[in-house]
Amino acid sequence: MKQIVLAGGCFWGVEAYFKRIKGIIQTKVGYTDGTTINPSYQEVCTGRTYHVEACELIYDEQVISLEKILKHLFSIIDPTILNRQGNDVGTQYRTGIYYEDESDAQVIRDFIQKEQANYEQMIVVEVKKQTTFYDAEEFHQDYLTKNPMGYCHVNLYRIPKEDLKDEYR
Repeated sequence: MKQIVLAGGCFWGVEAYFKRIKGIIQTKVGYTDGTTINPSYQEVCTGRTYHVEACELIYDEQVISLEKILKHLFSIIDPTILNRQGNDVGTQYRTGIYYEDESDAQVIRDFIQKEQANYEQMIVVEVKKQTTFYDAEEFHQDYLTKNPMGYCHVNLYRIPKEDLKDEYR
């Protein structure tokens, strides 16, 4: 099993999207890349902690590659917009890829370099070594399953059928 942390705007949609994909074993939403210890959602929303809303993925690299995960991420974000996705605006909604394994850094950078050819503007997705990840409050975990009519900037129906876990087909 491997781990990667992704930020793509509001973490509710990112988690709901990735938990449906074959090879993703576990998802958890939280806060990363900030300046305070164990922030609350309210503190993160002020923008003063500089944390980003993120989703930690545990995945089976024998089933899904990091590159495929990145393709999925880029299908649900606009990687050229800084500090905004959908209607969500602020530094906590910036996009990012936070790796644990040093060998993943080059895969990520190569992927972004190839993707840049598809965009006129520069890709502004952060790529950093993972720092501390703080779990979001229980209320936010698996939010869109608990609240199916909740706001989501991510189109959950964009996942190709062949990539869906059986229970989501």
